[in-house]
Amino acid sequence: MEETIINRVAGSGIVTLNLEQYLHPGQRMEIDIKDTLFMGLILKEKDFRDWIKNHDWEQYRDSNVFIHCSADAIVPTWAYMLIAARLTGVAHFFLFGDAAALDTALFMQALAMVNPADYSEKRVVIKGCGDQYVTPAAYVEITRLLQPFVKSLMFGEPCSTVPVYKKV
Repeated sequence: MEETIINRVAGSGIVTLNLEQYLHPGQRMEIDIKDTLFMGLILKEKDFRDWIKNHDWEQYRDSNVFIHCSADAIVPTWAYMLIAARLTGVAHFFLFGDAAALDTALFMQALAMVNPADYSEKRVVIKGCGDQYVTPAAYVEITRLLQPFVKSLMFGEPCSTVPVYKKV
């Protein structure tokens, strides 16, 4: 007599949500103002405007860009605004900050499109392992979004989860 193997995870009604699917595929790129500073300290408006005019903005096409200054210099706010004006319509997304801020903002933008009602009264596992880095902010945001709707929320894999929330 042959014994039937039953996949209890498949029959459990658990919904797995992989946050990696929300990662925008565009390349992450950096613009560091330090490279435009005179003697690494001073932003000269004429030189900066020449750089803005002659810089290859097309290299940022459909990319996700973070803008910052890694030098200890005072950079006028309008300098960042000039860069933003040039990236508009070229880059997929850009912001002032670092790579972590960029990834967090991209996740927040993508997770804002999730309809939490789609997970109403469901048992949801937020996938914890993957090939790409998912920011802790994304896990916090998906918890904030889903908790009012779900029956239970877990972290990990359906076969090995960490309980996060259970409706009582």
